[in-house]
Amino acid sequence: MTGKPKPHPPQRVTDLITLRQEGAMVTCRTEFEIVPVDFQHRSNPFQAYIFLCRYTGAVDGEDFVFRKCYARGCPHNLCPHVSQAVLIANRYLQRDYHRLERASIGVEKRLFALKEMLVKFDRRWEGSGPPMAIHDYAHLAREGNDITVDPTLEFVAAVEHFDRFENKMVFLMADFCVTCLGRTQHCERCLACYAIDKEQEERMAKATLANERLRLLYADLEAAGVRVEKKYF
Repeated sequence: MTGKPKPHPPQRVTDLITLRQEGAMVTCRTEFEIVPVDFQHRSNPFQAYIFLCRYTGAVDGEDFVFRKCYARGCPHNLCPHVSQAVLIANRYLQRDYHRLERASIGVEKRLFALKEMLVKFDRRWEGSGPPMAIHDYAHLAREGNDITVDPTLEFVAAVEHFDRFENKMVFLMADFCVTCLGRTQHCERCLACYAIDKEQEERMAKATLANERLRLLYADLEAAGVRVEKKYF
């Protein structure tokens, strides 16, 4: 007797929600890491910190683990400032918590904490309001504002530094250039990543994953009336 095909392990929050909606029993936990990373961006190498959430749990008793990058921050102008990045990461994280809660998936709603680094780095966002996440522009569009979004997509080589080892990685980064209320601003998202030594096996799969995330994002923005230049990896 042939059993039911074993589903692929979930790789994103959306997969957990879909499996729960299909009737699976889903448990979920989060663990946070703030990792220093050396990025090689074109001819401009720089160090930044990435805000990672590792999702672990089980689907119908089968263990899973995947990680999601919520923000990247650095103390110069090649990416959002560290003090902005922690706020951006928590905004996106809270959005995912809300989605999981609506799907009846219980998870402890912890947030990234960066007290020591916020003391070390100047808080440049103060006085100008919290930084905007890409979904915030959907709310502005629903209020009648004319907004356009033009993404730039890149494969960015990087080295993650942990206490006793390093990971050579490639990050699939999206820089969304947003024009709103006569101003141009940028919102950055990491959509997937893979180890360089697994590039042949994982490059296409991670590009597909990133593109699935882009399709969902584009659909949300267009539904709100945002004009989007759709680009994919």
